[in-house]
Amino acid sequence: MSRAYLILENGSVFAGESFGAEVEAVGELVFNTGMTGYLETLTDPSYFGQIVIQTFPLIGNYGVIPSDFESDHVWLKAYIVREWCQEPSNFRNEGRLDAFLKSSGIPALCGIDTRALTRIVREHGVMNAMISRTPELTEEQWAALKGYRVSGGVEATSRKEIEITEPEETKYSVVLWDFGAKRNITRKLTALGCRVTHVPHSATAEEIAALKPDGIMLSNGPGDPADNTAIIGELKKLCEYGIPIFGICLGHQLMALCQGAKTVKLHYGHRGANQPVLDKKSGMVFVTSQNHGYAVLSDTLPANAVERFVNCNDGSCEGVDYADMPVFTVQFHPEACAGPLDSGWLFDRFIKQMEENKAKGGE
Repeated sequence: MSRAYLILENGSVFAGESFGAEVEAVGELVFNTGMTGYLETLTDPSYFGQIVIQTFPLIGNYGVIPSDFESDHVWLKAYIVREWCQEPSNFRNEGRLDAFLKSSGIPALCGIDTRALTRIVREHGVMNAMISRTPELTEEQWAALKGYRVSGGVEATSRKEIEITEPEETKYSVVLWDFGAKRNITRKLTALGCRVTHVPHSATAEEIAALKPDGIMLSNGPGDPADNTAIIGELKKLCEYGIPIFGICLGHQLMALCQGAKTVKLHYGHRGANQPVLDKKSGMVFVTSQNHGYAVLSDTLPANAVERFVNCNDGSCEGVDYADMPVFTVQFHPEACAGPLDSGWLFDRFIKQMEENKAKGGE
């Protein structure tokens, strides 16, 4: 392994050992606190454009398992770990992390004090960073580092064509509006008997309604939700059709924006599998998996929106029910893999919503 450096926008420099692809990279530096699920993190489209710090100290110990991937690609810009396991052990293992990252063109660093690095991000907030072969950057490199912004993520990660996933027995028809969707959303829906029609981010309200779905799923995805002005406009039109809608993560934010609310960038975001969320209706607390850097501002929600869930740590909005239409959204991931499974009941709620709408004669 060769020496390489992680250089932060605030001037901090961390020396580490290079593995994966030996290339330089610039991205937005964030951390994930999950103890498992590194393969899902690597292939989650929501990490588009970011350099991810894994706070759990040992990564790669169960190797590479393609059936656990959330997409066909690694979307993050670079990967930072404390210790990289070079001899994975798992009966499902099909390869080593180093080779997988090399084939994906993604640089990684190990031997980094990830605890100290995470503290910097936690205290000073999300910032840009660069992986470099030298500890000192040129003026051009500094300009590229400081000027970096995650953009174009939805366009890059969304499917380009309509695709259909069939369940063993079809009970419902669901359109999954793909803004960078994780595969496990489809797995959850098909397990409940949903025929899932994936449509690209560029689909219009009229095109989606013409498919005559029983329900619509708004997927997760990367970047600043407010950048997606065309999608927000189409989503506002789509709400007029009265079709049940369930939004997750970016889908939650886009729904709020189309109803007149605002979003804000969080200090360092929520990324991990241990975020406690309060259901204000039942008083119950659920442990959830999350991956987002933006949040809906609760005090900007319109009169038709009822804040249903809030984050127990910082009080940020985690879910909204819409009183005048069959729509609900959550910031967290009820389809989480790897876990937790506390909020999986929200898919059952979506199924019930579709059944009730069909019983009333809805299309």
